[in-house]
Amino acid sequence: MKKILVIDDEIHLRELYNAELSDEGYQVILAKDGFEGIRLCEQQDPDLIIVDIRMPGMDGLETIARLLNINRSHPIIIHSAYPNYQDNFMSWNADAFIVKSGDLSDLKRKVNELLNEVETKQP
Repeated sequence: MKKILVIDDEIHLRELYNAELSDEGYQVILAKDGFEGIRLCEQQDPDLIIVDIRMPGMDGLETIARLLNINRSHPIIIHSAYPNYQDNFMSWNADAFIVKSGDLSDLKRKVNELLNEVETKQP
């Protein structure tokens, strides 16, 4: 079962991600901020990471930079309500940028696509 780490400070969104991605057959690991996300990434070695941008303490862009220092092979999706961050060169470190909406179809499609790409690249 593929593991997805979700890093988002909004508890209701974490619960929504957990429900929706679990229904898709993924094991979901939830982190309330970048610090917890980094710790869980080191402990759990997820197959894919979803990160919010605006979070207290450590924002998503700094979190992504630190995650890439741990393991560059984890695909990372930025899932943010602020599309203007797409123009920030720091966000280009992510494999995808999805604008948040009540419908998670685009996010789930991108998760599936990135995990399939990783699988086909492995020997």
